[in-house]
Amino acid sequence: MKITNLLAIATFTSLNLVITPAIAEETSCQGSLGAITVDNVKVPSGKVCNLTGTRVKGTVKVESNGTLNAKGVRINGNVQGENAASVNILSNSTVGGSIQVKQGLAANVSSSTINGDIQFDENSAQIVAGNNRIGGNLQAVKNTGGIRIERNRINGNLQCKENQPAPLGSGNLVQGSKEDQCASL
Repeated sequence: MKITNLLAIATFTSLNLVITPAIAEETSCQGSLGAITVDNVKVPSGKVCNLTGTRVKGTVKVESNGTLNAKGVRINGNVQGENAASVNILSNSTVGGSIQVKQGLAANVSSSTINGDIQFDENSAQIVAGNNRIGGNLQAVKNTGGIRIERNRINGNLQCKENQPAPLGSGNLVQGSKEDQCASL
């Protein structure tokens, strides 16, 4: 009888346990965030977000016509900008994943550490990548606003093609290969 009661209590208890997965919160940034820690950051369409000394546990997503200005930040995940007005990662910032800026206007990634790749794809304003440590590849494809790539340490490849005008720069140390339009950089 005691064993049956114990089994009934154990079964009842296990059925009433609710396991909820951890849900990462998304902070909508319109204005400035200082030295705080957040899960994920979204820059809404048409808004400006200034991150200074901010720690982001997840990703930063910049929506259409949004602007991200990040200085001295630590982002564990990726930075993604599609149709963004401007994506700027500056001043000793660290990105644990990759930076992808696609079909937008401008971008500036300078004096920072990116553990993954940097991809600039089909942007129409000035693109700058300078004085960075890049764990993966730097790729620039079909950009039309001018690109400056200089003094980067790239563990992967430096790949540039179909950019108009061709990228400018020098002093890049590349562990892999320098390809196409970036062969002489």
